[in-house]
Amino acid sequence: MKVTERRKAIVNLLLSANSPVSGSELAQKFDISRQIIVQDITVLKGMGYEILSTNQGYVMQKSPLAERVFKVRHTTDQTEDELSCIVDLGGTVVDVFVWHKVYGKIEATLNIFSQMHIKQFLEGVRTGQSTELMHVTGGYHYHTVRADNEEVLKSIEAALNAKKYIVPEI
Repeated sequence: MKVTERRKAIVNLLLSANSPVSGSELAQKFDISRQIIVQDITVLKGMGYEILSTNQGYVMQKSPLAERVFKVRHTTDQTEDELSCIVDLGGTVVDVFVWHKVYGKIEATLNIFSQMHIKQFLEGVRTGQSTELMHVTGGYHYHTVRADNEEVLKSIEAALNAKKYIVPEI
């Protein structure tokens, strides 16, 4: 994994964590030393990320990234195209969620930001490890998408719209 990809993965992990993440956990996850994690955190702080170092681990206070939720619908065969559309334009697919009439909101963290992550996700679905949440609601689902700025999110929205994946607001 390249340094920039690792740092992006650290940001996504910290943003989606419900509790502090220790440097040791990060070092183990990325198979690098704790010292390199400390350097990565320092660089990320320099880039504007508000990361607190606590005695229990790192906590992301606030992200400088733009974020938007898209309501989409497509077939299983179009999943790879939808995810690639977002990732290739510079977005991160933070999560997927559906609104079930009985259970309410059902949500799963994805943190997909590269073609490698898309392939891993699709492999999990294709091998039967899991099914996509959208099947619970007839293909309708939502993605929280994160990007460097609003312009990237606008480009992603336009691309998803052009492919007719965005569900129009009623």
